[in-house]
Amino acid sequence: MSKQQDKKGKGKSFDKGKKSKPYGKDARTQKPVNKTPNKPSNPSDGIRLNKYISNSGICSRREADMYIEVGSVSVNGKIINEMGYKVKLSDEVKFDGRRINPEPKSYVILNKPKGFATTTSDSKGNTVMDLVRNATSATINPIGRLGRNATGLLLFTNDDDFMQKFTRKGVSRLFHVELDKNLKAEDLQKIKDGIKVDNKTVSVDEVSYVHNAPKKEIGLKIKHTGNSVIRNIFEHLGYDVVKVDCVTIGPLTKKDLPRGRWRHLTDQEMNTFSML
Repeated sequence: MSKQQDKKGKGKSFDKGKKSKPYGKDARTQKPVNKTPNKPSNPSDGIRLNKYISNSGICSRREADMYIEVGSVSVNGKIINEMGYKVKLSDEVKFDGRRINPEPKSYVILNKPKGFATTTSDSKGNTVMDLVRNATSATINPIGRLGRNATGLLLFTNDDDFMQKFTRKGVSRLFHVELDKNLKAEDLQKIKDGIKVDNKTVSVDEVSYVHNAPKKEIGLKIKHTGNSVIRNIFEHLGYDVVKVDCVTIGPLTKKDLPRGRWRHLTDQEMNTFSML
């Protein structure tokens, strides 16, 4: 064998007993074969309802079909009995009256800096969602809110049951509040006793002057999830709120969490929350 022949044949093997088929052509007609590639799956088309239920950890797909058939599953408030029905992640799917989620449950804590709005809307400029975008693939939402210029701890989750612990039962949050002037002792007492704002009594867990700080700096522990109630309390008494910083949420603190950074909650922290 010549060197040229050896070079051409190097790295190739041939079966002498079989004739090779023309690549991309029908072996009989020698015409190009029209091969239509498989259409890639499109998440926007939705996923089958039985898979959605199975992914949520409720049961297997086969069992999910049985539950769908007997009317145990609703989508956006409507009972669904149709096999193969497709849903989207944005749909509200309930199993036996309880909302379910096909994504793994995720719990993220952020130390929010100034200048970020607490919203999931893309039309509000810089938002807290920009800061936690890479935290998880799950669709998480903030629990409660902090104003654009407020700072401190903010929780995110896709667990509706966990979120309801805050909105229904309430979880205490400690705020460091700075006012435009010193808070009078009688006004401090009014807040302790429960102050009426817009004909509603606002109750706080604790309120006091910050130790070794001017009397315009106040520590306020409250179960409300929004920070507008804090401004309403002090503005009702004739004070302007200069700064609001959420220092703790339940057992969570800002320790080892720099401003603008996030982390996932630990199993121990989740166990502590389950006992609240």
